[in-house]
Amino acid sequence: MTKLIDESAKGVYIIAATPFADSGALDLESADRMVDFYLRCGVTGMTILGVLGEAPKLSFEESVAFTDRVLKRVAGKVPVIVGASLPALGLMKSLVDRVMGLGAAGVMVSPMTGLRTDEAVEGYFASVVRTLGEQVPIVLQDYPQLTGVYMSSPLVNRLLDKFPSIKIFKHEDCPGHRKLTKLRAAEASGERKRRVSILVGNSALYLPQELRRGADGANTGFAFPEMLVECCNRFFAGDAEAAEDLYDLYLPLVRHEQQPGIGLAVRKEVLRRRGVIASAHVRAPGASLDADDMKELDQLIARLDRKLAEAGETKMAVAAE
Repeated sequence: MTKLIDESAKGVYIIAATPFADSGALDLESADRMVDFYLRCGVTGMTILGVLGEAPKLSFEESVAFTDRVLKRVAGKVPVIVGASLPALGLMKSLVDRVMGLGAAGVMVSPMTGLRTDEAVEGYFASVVRTLGEQVPIVLQDYPQLTGVYMSSPLVNRLLDKFPSIKIFKHEDCPGHRKLTKLRAAEASGERKRRVSILVGNSALYLPQELRRGADGANTGFAFPEMLVECCNRFFAGDAEAAEDLYDLYLPLVRHEQQPGIGLAVRKEVLRRRGVIASAHVRAPGASLDADDMKELDQLIARLDRKLAEAGETKMAVAAE
């Protein structure tokens, strides 16, 4: 029986890419290698069909087929969350019913684009919970840079108290460190009645600081997930400085992957170079890398290898088998 996500979620829930062949077709063999790779890196869980997963570019049938393949490959080793931020609640329910039936541990939902008031956001999530059923665990994604919907700390606290099926808050507001602090303070003071897991995104660009502010881990897709795992492990073992020292070595690549427009192409190319996926193809509309981009990436990866050696860190590249 599938273990559903709950408020205790912690560590690295990697956001998975969706591998395509050069033709643009789903590459399910690469999906198998990708799952194996993430598991060897030590991730706590996985999220598929997110923004990184190019979910809007997949048909309903492709989304279900990809989910089925990933879940079978994971085989219950870690929980798998499925992105379900579809524009119509009927479509959302159809997808959620299918993926939960296949063994998903929960679904991720962001507020619908265009919501402008707290009342509208609350009403939307009331409809989502009512439509999906209170038994379906939800990751509430707060990504205003994409959705255009800003959720204040008081609004988030109300949503978390009002809808117990929201188990994880995915924090991607930017700048958002104060918001994270306010959310944890609300728990400590009793302003909010329950503690929930907070996992952070934004390509882990601020991970060390967000851990210090009370985050439980990361929910993002950096192409070196073993760094995210080790950073969180060191931090939760009580060595925040060692965690940040390691993170610093990877920061140029973290930053490089965060580029608007081209970041996904960079990330998929790194995964291709690591032997995880066969092709770095990004479905249209999407960017591709030119010769100068490739050379730039060569330099960044070579620099990372050199810095790891200089710092006495084990080269943590985990080759796909």
